[in-house]
Amino acid sequence: MAKREQKSKNRGGAGLHKKNGEEFLVKNRRRDGVHETESGLQYQIIEDGNGKTPDEYCRLVIHQRALLLNGTILEDTYRKNIPDEVNFDELIEGLKEGFLLMKEGSRFKFWIPPELGWGRKGTSGKIPPFAVISFDVRLIEVL
Repeated sequence: MAKREQKSKNRGGAGLHKKNGEEFLVKNRRRDGVHETESGLQYQIIEDGNGKTPDEYCRLVIHQRALLLNGTILEDTYRKNIPDEVNFDELIEGLKEGFLLMKEGSRFKFWIPPELGWGRKGTSGKIPPFAVISFDVRLIEVL
């Protein structure tokens, strides 16, 4: 019974996350310096690098700060001052698309709509369904 009630609450929350996310993305795309790709990925160039560009077969050394729209921190390597090393092919679609726009030394801000992130399911309690995720990413090195 408790599981059924929790699922019901999550579905109600999902509708709210979807609505809030859609409203945020509509307003955000109008901000100066924010670009939007055909897929719906929104990004802002904070610092343009001049190193190598990633491809879909590489590993990346990155700093990242990932937030929900309500400010909840999902990940923050800047705070720990320990960059992540990630396989390109293991990234969510929005980050794959975003990193292909970057060069080593770049720092971008991404707003990833649910369709390019964790979608309608979210993740085990950490990321709600239909969440828009904000990423502040620095591409340190392409391996």
